[in-house]
Amino acid sequence: MKDSGRWGEELAAAHLRSAGCRILARNWRAGRYEIDLVVRDGSAIAFVEVKTRSPGPQDPLEAIDRRKRRNLRIAAARWIATSAERAEEYRFDAVAVRRLAGRSPEVEHIRAAFSADDV
Repeated sequence: MKDSGRWGEELAAAHLRSAGCRILARNWRAGRYEIDLVVRDGSAIAFVEVKTRSPGPQDPLEAIDRRKRRNLRIAAARWIATSAERAEEYRFDAVAVRRLAGRSPEVEHIRAAFSADDV
């Protein structure tokens, strides 16, 4: 599963770079909390959760549950407190990487997928 996750994060990072984002951090950790990607998107900094899935009953984005959102919020607050980077806006994005049998994977970036209040 880790290999699939790393593969998905690589695809997500490439997708975000091609969309004009600058990667500030990858797999940033604060204790047990982790942020997959921290990116600069214009005047915003986005904390990005990447979910990679094969076809099945659960969409990748459904895996970002209440507990995961809460943990991301905690990690993001710690990142802001310890980083010299500043932004006009901070947001939580999600990238879904869907493995498709016999086809290229599908990568979907959702800006502002949830807010800090969604915990």
